[in-house]
Amino acid sequence: MNRLLQDLRIVEFSAFVAAPLGGMTMAQFGAEVIRIDPIGGAMDYNRWPVSDSGASLYWAGLNKAKRSVALALDKPEGRELARAIATAPGSGGGIVLTNLPPLPGLDYASLKAARDDAILLRLIGNRDGSAAVDYTVNAASGFPLVTGASGTGGGVPVNHVLPAWDIAAGLYLATALLAAERHRTRTGAGQEVVAALSDVMLATVGHLGYVGDVHLNGRARPAIGNDLYGSFGRDFATADGRRVMIIALTPRQWRALGRATGLAEKLATIGAVMEVDLDSEAGRFEARDAIAALISRWCAGRNLAEIRDAFAGSGVLWGPFQDFVELVRDDPRCSPANPLFAAVEQPGIGRYPMPGLPLDFSAAPREPTRPAPRLGEDTERVLSQVLRLPATEIARLYDAGIAAGPERS
Repeated sequence: MNRLLQDLRIVEFSAFVAAPLGGMTMAQFGAEVIRIDPIGGAMDYNRWPVSDSGASLYWAGLNKAKRSVALALDKPEGRELARAIATAPGSGGGIVLTNLPPLPGLDYASLKAARDDAILLRLIGNRDGSAAVDYTVNAASGFPLVTGASGTGGGVPVNHVLPAWDIAAGLYLATALLAAERHRTRTGAGQEVVAALSDVMLATVGHLGYVGDVHLNGRARPAIGNDLYGSFGRDFATADGRRVMIIALTPRQWRALGRATGLAEKLATIGAVMEVDLDSEAGRFEARDAIAALISRWCAGRNLAEIRDAFAGSGVLWGPFQDFVELVRDDPRCSPANPLFAAVEQPGIGRYPMPGLPLDFSAAPREPTRPAPRLGEDTERVLSQVLRLPATEIARLYDAGIAAGPERS
């Protein structure tokens, strides 16, 4: 975390991944991010994975460093308070981030009526307004039909579990927020920014060349398992039952692989026999099965530790396959020695390593990672500090069930 955006206040109405990630990214840059949820929590408040006590590790992970306000958003007075917080005076405020359907009084027209320079960043499913989530968008992207082993029946999809489009959309929202705020700084004008999750997918598919490949070449890439498309890369079994991924993207990496395995001369003969240039990515891709036959035998005769020693400092691009337990237990990049992580006491869960911002700024020293708040933890503070409500009025709102703190959320 740092304080680069400490002069911004962002109000978030969100659930699941994309908008919470966008807001958390801003919070880790030092912005004041106020997440407003219905009393009792939004639909993602108890989402898996959870602790033994049932507290959501998912929610805690995506809401670090935010402030939490719990309001009766199903009641007009609760929504009026939410709009007042979102449009409170201040040069860095008036910014709202959401991936939820707008509630009455919290749409862009209402925000702009309350504050002319309001900025609303809104994520929708499809451009036509119909619903879509990461899993349905991914299903349409083409990737599930080229994920998995070759020869899986020509059409058996493998829908990966990484919510890639939500993550990309969340980071797009964070970038769009900064662009809209910079525009407001220059012109004084706010705006509504709308992003469709399906457009995030379509843009990425196009950026990677797959839309053009269909239009110009009339083809789509095939399912080739863990082979690297267009170059050499494949997974290999080790003598101790592990698997490693070995890649040779560049001529330097290709030569390093030959030296480290002692197979340089044998690998060179493949190019001559098959009449391909193994210094080119296309040549290595065409000869991938012959190359893999040699590398596979070499890996099968060594355990993971021996392969690690052979590749250490060699310039070979490789890595072991590992599950989440092996990642946390064995990978030094995931250890407390990495300043990305800090042991954080998360209310309701306990103390465990949490990641901070995966960026280092020379002008902004890294600060301790702050935990996610308890639901409604900051309700009273925000009503007092942001809206300047007196204690008697805050007490009335609590008694009327319009606002709630952590003990009642």
